[in-house]
Amino acid sequence: MNNTVLALLIPFLGTTLGASFVFFMKKEMPDLLQKILLGFASGVMVAASVWSLLIPGIAMGGVWPTTIGLLGGFAFLLLIDQVTPHLHPAGGPEGPKSKLSKTTMLALAVTIHNFPEGMAVGVAIAGVLSGGAGMTAAGALALSLGIAIQNVPEGAIISMPLRSAGNSRLKSFWVGALSGIVEPLGGALVILLASAVTPMMPYLLAFAAGAMLYVVVEELVPEASQGEHSNIATIGFAIGFALMMVLDVVMG
Repeated sequence: MNNTVLALLIPFLGTTLGASFVFFMKKEMPDLLQKILLGFASGVMVAASVWSLLIPGIAMGGVWPTTIGLLGGFAFLLLIDQVTPHLHPAGGPEGPKSKLSKTTMLALAVTIHNFPEGMAVGVAIAGVLSGGAGMTAAGALALSLGIAIQNVPEGAIISMPLRSAGNSRLKSFWVGALSGIVEPLGGALVILLASAVTPMMPYLLAFAAGAMLYVVVEELVPEASQGEHSNIATIGFAIGFALMMVLDVVMG
């Protein structure tokens, strides 16, 4: 029980740590640092999607359920992005027009994209509890740690623009930190429904992977590739991917 709660909370703690950067930096995050963090976060999420979600999904249910779940995860996030007014966490064009403040839209965007990550951890834990999903407790913990690592730069990328927009450091911190609270909630919801979702585990593992990969392709990589320092972002991607791969293989 304690390990389950810890695994659910670790990603949220990563977001909180990242949001706390607002107390130690100037109003704007240096472009070079942002590129490094974006690339690193992208690498972690891609590796986590492959080793912690897709491979166990294939091992449990085969390639077709995994493929269907993967495409479903992409489609779900694409639909959410189309119908919800928001700002992209890393910048870029807005979604549908809205009278909401930029701070509110930014928080909404992060909430949307954090929920599937929490579900991913919940699905992994549910797989461990079911005993038949090819998931180990160490593998689920590795996924949780990987998402937490990804959440550190994400928390900073959220809180720093809010500070730059004129919000106080404390408000910027709390908005950035609380944007990650949906992750343990999403994970806990999946675990509560574990007995009902066990037959759907291959689909759900792949669905979570698809949702995470959508965030990488739609949000993180385009921003990391724009302007100067794109090569630095690529190096960050490689380091993040390798670190998550090692975590999953060694701990799984």
